[in-house]
Amino acid sequence: MNEFYEKVKDCYNDYFDRTEEVFIFAPGRVNLIGEHIDYNGGKVLPCSLSVGTYGAASKRKDGRILLVSADFSGSYIETEADVIEELKDEPESFEAFGWAAYPLGVFKKLLMRGFKLGGFEMAVSGSLPRGSGLSSSASLEILTCAVLKKLFRLELDGVTASVLSVEAERDCAGVNCGIMDQFICAMGKKDKAILLDTSTLEYEYTPFILKDYTLLIMNTKKPRRLADSKYNERRAECEKAVSVIGKKLVPERKNLCDITPEEFDRVKELLKEPVIKRARHAVYENGRTLDAVRALQNGDIALFGKLIDASHDSLRDDYEVTGIELDTIVEAARAQKGVLGARMTGAGFGGCAIALVEKESAEEAKKNIERIYKEKIGYDCEIMKAETFDSPFAV
Repeated sequence: MNEFYEKVKDCYNDYFDRTEEVFIFAPGRVNLIGEHIDYNGGKVLPCSLSVGTYGAASKRKDGRILLVSADFSGSYIETEADVIEELKDEPESFEAFGWAAYPLGVFKKLLMRGFKLGGFEMAVSGSLPRGSGLSSSASLEILTCAVLKKLFRLELDGVTASVLSVEAERDCAGVNCGIMDQFICAMGKKDKAILLDTSTLEYEYTPFILKDYTLLIMNTKKPRRLADSKYNERRAECEKAVSVIGKKLVPERKNLCDITPEEFDRVKELLKEPVIKRARHAVYENGRTLDAVRALQNGDIALFGKLIDASHDSLRDDYEVTGIELDTIVEAARAQKGVLGARMTGAGFGGCAIALVEKESAEEAKKNIERIYKEKIGYDCEIMKAETFDSPFAV
């Protein structure tokens, strides 16, 4: 038990004056390596975290849907199952529900797939830092899938839950996202990372057992205002690169990450700056991800640390999506005793970074990083030790 467990229990009892029928936790996620290559046909290596979203819920006989968040005052949402069924699956139909557009969007998508549902009530609370890029929305969506599966005894697997959660986020909440976040929130396992092919959804578990090391999640607390515009710009640059060099290879390549580093070195002169740098990051980052899997399988944590260092350097120099806050926190981490590697994770221009550090040095490293960051940036960061955790559809 922890404070969030008790917080949700108390919130549910306060609003609904009874004990819940089900209580479920859905983890957040962090991508260990493989950044900005999901839209280039690449492979990513995320893991699920021991921080995430907690939910207490029960069925209702009157067809009403009652939702409350323990994290926001005035967050009580009330509607009816029949109303959601009749809504168009478009953002305009759900915008009045605010944060509840995510669980209600999941409810809508389940109905559209023929699942039989009814009224329910649910209280939620999250232990994920808001705006950190650790997938709080995906965690809430997968939590909703798991709650509804248990309440209504649905035949729902984790892959299907991932896909319909992405559809809910895009069509109902109006957020254009990939599938990695929902997939790992649904399918992650303790002491495992998932090598996920984002273009085919083929996946395999790989050991992520750190033994004498721990993972620090370092939140810069910098809003990621540039992420969306730069994302579109980088994506266009990558599409331009593959349209030029992909045709020069036999067989022709449709995605940058289908090109090996050796092939890229043969044709890279056909590209101009900055497109050549964007392409180089995608090609080599995909290779680093595969190398990272082999390092973890061999128990070579030192090599894994070097690879995440190289990933950040590439994101900083070739992809140019880091920024002073992420670079500062990563450099501060790398300067600490016992740190094997550090990198930004997520879209960039803010959000979070990760560091791999010896357990015995973790607390001192944390304090030093916090001090250095505040001295250079002018405000506090937030650092937590993270562990891997089982997802509701993977146990």
